[in-house]
Amino acid sequence: MSNAESAPPPAAPAETFDVVEEKFIAARRAHWDNVAANPPPDSWLRRNYHNFLAKTYRFLIPSGATVLELGCGEGDLLAALVSDSDFTGGGGQSVGVDLSPAMITRAQAKYPHLKFIAADAHRLAAAFKEHAAPFDVIILSDLVNDVYDLHEILAELPAFCSPDTRVILNFHNQLWEKPFNFLERWRRVTPRLRQNWFTPDDIANLAHLNGFESVRHFSGYLCPFNLPVITPFFNRYLAHLFPFSAFNLAHFMVLRPVPTKRVERTVSIVIPARNEAGNIEAAILRTPNLGAGTELLFVEGNSTDDTWAVIQAMQKKYADRDIKILRQDGKGKGDAVRKGFAAATGEVLMILDADLTVPPEVLPQFYEALASGKAEFVNGVRLVYPQEKGAMRFANLCGNKFFSMAFSWLLERPIKDSLCGTKVLTRKNWERLVANRGYFGDFDPFGDFDMLFGAAKLNLQIRDLPVRYRDRTYGETNINRWRDGMYLLRMVIFAARRLKFV
Repeated sequence: MSNAESAPPPAAPAETFDVVEEKFIAARRAHWDNVAANPPPDSWLRRNYHNFLAKTYRFLIPSGATVLELGCGEGDLLAALVSDSDFTGGGGQSVGVDLSPAMITRAQAKYPHLKFIAADAHRLAAAFKEHAAPFDVIILSDLVNDVYDLHEILAELPAFCSPDTRVILNFHNQLWEKPFNFLERWRRVTPRLRQNWFTPDDIANLAHLNGFESVRHFSGYLCPFNLPVITPFFNRYLAHLFPFSAFNLAHFMVLRPVPTKRVERTVSIVIPARNEAGNIEAAILRTPNLGAGTELLFVEGNSTDDTWAVIQAMQKKYADRDIKILRQDGKGKGDAVRKGFAAATGEVLMILDADLTVPPEVLPQFYEALASGKAEFVNGVRLVYPQEKGAMRFANLCGNKFFSMAFSWLLERPIKDSLCGTKVLTRKNWERLVANRGYFGDFDPFGDFDMLFGAAKLNLQIRDLPVRYRDRTYGETNINRWRDGMYLLRMVIFAARRLKFV
């Protein structure tokens, strides 16, 4: 036998990467077209899960936002959001996008008042010929497990984002892969092709590579079964407690675009002052000018010493500084802060306690964190650096540590010191917080928790900034640690019902 006769046939040329991707996407498109043409029978498993998703997204998305949903299917989630509030404001119309033309046809027939586009999320820009404005929120619900290349999809998203856009993803916990396979055989859940299985760390890594960062991550939906009493108890309470939360079906992640440029802004520093006559001049002398211009707003709050007279005198003495003075109508620091913020004209709003236990000299660090875009809400932390003797009593220190742990759990992000008086945010985000205050109610006399709750509810990027906490040089604290501690405990319980056990 000759060598030519014994040689094996030449190997077929390997398929290029693009061909493999196109075959994958074509198979997915055909699969979902088939599901649209032959939908599985209605199931309480699917209904319960879709109701859970709609409820969670309504909690995460503020009223009036414009939404882009990728992998919208028949449009049920987008329609549930639109039916709850007006999603056509804010510069554009909400849009649903899906790979399957058959799904889009069904979605448009079910919800003719909404806009749907048949397009591949890997080539999103090509589908929007006249894209006028960025979206407030971009949703990828149960999509990342079914795509060819999540990196490609995330790379498409910046073109549809503003600095305030939030990208929200939900995806399945890998522990549920086998139960899903079993339920698919019995047609109790929507049939799927072979899935990707991402962890939250995988998503966060790909997000970072494409110019996004994680704002928060949480999970939910521990029990998908329709069991009276048991299912609500599991999903409302146990799903948020370790170790049960490790077995939740759904992961949620909120991302935001990483800022790429610094923005200089004007600054308003609100200084609540009650019985602080000896600190007023020092507050003026030690507070630096920041950003594009700085105004100081003293809000005097029912003092029993001559604080108001001193504030008036200092305004005249330091006429070269932009100083405004107000007298408080209500009571409590929270009321003083709200009064000061309402009168402020700056684009950045800061709080500086008049006792000066947080040195005014550190305020440039707070401004820099906001101006650089690295934070959207900057929270001072007194519990890192050694404190001066007498700056904080032991009982207060224990209370602060307890509340920091409670709030880190409640807000699903590290909050080391919830009670530090120095907090900074933009006027725009303060106005959004005020507009959404009705969700929690106007009940916080301190102001710290009102702001933290609101910032978390709006999915702002909250960053802690350590400061050195100093002893008072004048006067006595206005805090009754036992009475106020019990009040704060009741507030934490209330917040748990509104943020966690919803």
